[in-house]
Amino acid sequence: MISAPTDSALVPTQWLAENLGQPGLIVLDATWTVKGATPDGDALYGERRIPGALRFDIDMISDRSSSLPHMLPTPEQFAAAIGMLGVGNDDLVVTYDSSGMASAASRGWWMFRVFGHDTVKVLDGGLPKWLAEGRAVESGAPIQAAPKSFTADFRSGLVRDIDSIKRIASGAGDETLVDARSSGRFEGSAPEAWAGGRGGHIPHSLSLPFTDLVDPETKAMLPRDALRRRLEAAALTEASSVVVSCGSGVTACVIALALSEIGRPDVAIYDGSWAEWGSHNELPALTGPA
Repeated sequence: MISAPTDSALVPTQWLAENLGQPGLIVLDATWTVKGATPDGDALYGERRIPGALRFDIDMISDRSSSLPHMLPTPEQFAAAIGMLGVGNDDLVVTYDSSGMASAASRGWWMFRVFGHDTVKVLDGGLPKWLAEGRAVESGAPIQAAPKSFTADFRSGLVRDIDSIKRIASGAGDETLVDARSSGRFEGSAPEAWAGGRGGHIPHSLSLPFTDLVDPETKAMLPRDALRRRLEAAALTEASSVVVSCGSGVTACVIALALSEIGRPDVAIYDGSWAEWGSHNELPALTGPA
């Protein structure tokens, strides 16, 4: 079985370029766009992708019965979808997306870990860095890989539901809740894409925009020492338990990925995030800085 070069959750573009096509290496294009955006993730995948990449759509591999966006499927649903995609339990999975670290590559990484698959990495810098280095791409219809057997083992500790967040919002417990949205959305001064436009943030939550952890030029994650400084400044490195929220559970995973890089792989995601909390008008929403 192929193995990744380091203990990091990230893999460099150079390593991926040198190992494309190796048995046991599965590359997943997890590009995601908000509903109504054009081109959408499927179109972007068809236009330009890393050679051999399979399409991983977080909207399709989700709880389709929920009114909330891309909520986690059941373990059985995930296992069936991933197996049909062509991923097995012995494979090393590398996720990426077309916008660097800002979209759903980290969500894909988190989903695999939730369902017990630890041999999953994120391509540092995603497709933008890959393209900036002049590396090969391909286009065309989705690749159909041979199905494999995949068994999921659900890790509840990496997920939080609305009842858990209600306890945090009340000031109970010892979990630290951090919001990955922009400071404007957190404070309610910028337009909100979810919850019918209701703005603000969950009581007792902190603000750390995920963009603070990403190099704006290369779209790669900041180096570990810089990550540590920013996470320390946000009071997250010493927190006994961290839960991350965002708009719909996507960019929250960037913060979970960053914390994993400095030795905190236990971070949980509020799956419903603001799309769920903000939609309940009876629940409190604060505005202004934390």
